[in-house]
Amino acid sequence: MSDTVTLSRSLKLPSLVIFGLAYLTPLIVLGIFGVIASETGGASASAYLIALLAMLFTANSYGRMAAAYPTAGSAYTYVRKTIDGRVGFLVGWATMLDYLFLPMVIWLIGGSYLKAQFPDVPMPAWILGFIVLTTALNIVGIKVADRVNLVLMSFQILIIVFFVALSLADVVNQNGTGGLLSTTPFTGTDATAAGIAGGAAIAAYSFLGFDAVTTFTEETINPRRTVPKAIMLIALIGGGIFVVVSYAVQLVHPGGSFENSDAAGFEIAQQIGGNLFGAVFLAALVIAQFTSGIAAQAAGSRLLYAMGRDGVLPRSFFGKLNARWHTPVFSLLAIAIVGLIAIFMDVATSTSFINFGAFIAFIMVNVSVIVHWARERKSGRYLNAALYLVCPFIGVLVIGFLLSQLDIHAVTLGSIWLIVGLAILGITTKGFRSQPPQMALEEIEAAGDQSTAAPTSGASS
Repeated sequence: MSDTVTLSRSLKLPSLVIFGLAYLTPLIVLGIFGVIASETGGASASAYLIALLAMLFTANSYGRMAAAYPTAGSAYTYVRKTIDGRVGFLVGWATMLDYLFLPMVIWLIGGSYLKAQFPDVPMPAWILGFIVLTTALNIVGIKVADRVNLVLMSFQILIIVFFVALSLADVVNQNGTGGLLSTTPFTGTDATAAGIAGGAAIAAYSFLGFDAVTTFTEETINPRRTVPKAIMLIALIGGGIFVVVSYAVQLVHPGGSFENSDAAGFEIAQQIGGNLFGAVFLAALVIAQFTSGIAAQAAGSRLLYAMGRDGVLPRSFFGKLNARWHTPVFSLLAIAIVGLIAIFMDVATSTSFINFGAFIAFIMVNVSVIVHWARERKSGRYLNAALYLVCPFIGVLVIGFLLSQLDIHAVTLGSIWLIVGLAILGITTKGFRSQPPQMALEEIEAAGDQSTAAPTSGASS
């Protein structure tokens, strides 16, 4: 490992969008369809449409900050650059709930799917398989992971297309072509405003990860332009898929009544395509988890690397890049080790507090844009008030509402995590009297530009 090794700029807009969509896992709309349809009284399309419109405000804020500070670290970097290094550390610490533990949850869910189909194979074997293969792909380089993501995402999208096509065909067979146009997926059969709002809060969880591409800023060509475009495209494409799929599936099954809402997607897959398509659908869900795991582990390792490089985490471990592959190997291995906890946990427990950290980060990025607008205005540069003031303010209100919808267990565990981070910050800053260490933005950009101009052999695998 060498201190002079830098992340290699090789990613273009399509690659960033693929990574972001892989993190979102578009197929998840079918995995949790029954839950949202039950909550909304059959108005799942409305829930996803509202969630999409709501998340676009925060997507705008991430784009503004990515253009202003084109470095790895996402919300952690944006807050420390605009507000305060100590606040930035706490936001980064909260964000670690999402980035550090989400891969574990993804591998656990994937293992659960496989365990259900192959009960004779021990659950730990599936989890270890996910961890080893995903970590190996991420270690050998972002380009390799990029190619694998492209192939697997293509398969996932293909399954979604087939699911929608079979759904529409089933509707035509039952109700004729007139059945394809209906307001029921938006209005529901027994929907209420409170139910749709609650469903939108659940649906918003499907968008967690649209911001993950900001952690690849230092590996992106022309990041000031590319990353903001990628963020908005991911939110729009992902949200569009969610709305269209929920509309089509809600036509097949109007209302929100299911024998088992957790398995509604699989039951509908069997209804519209028979047992064969049901089996293919389950295989697609497993592949979707694998694809999402690649993106989640890669993004999480970049956050750990950024914090390690700054010195707020041990620099000798987290702040190092591999000289051959230009990847944060130790950070990737740290996430892999955390993933082993999945062997001893269940899905319900492991997912209970991840969203807390994500929503804290979303709120603070919106606040950062407002602070950035005020600072620029004070220096004589006038930015668009609608994009830098109004939209972020609405974003704070929307995400604040979603945060208030989390259950008490999520809030309790998330608060404990923040208290631990606060204690660590107090120790490293000598009672909060000094700023945490950081690397100058100019130094990071200069290193990235140098690696772009004269890439080292083996920089991209």
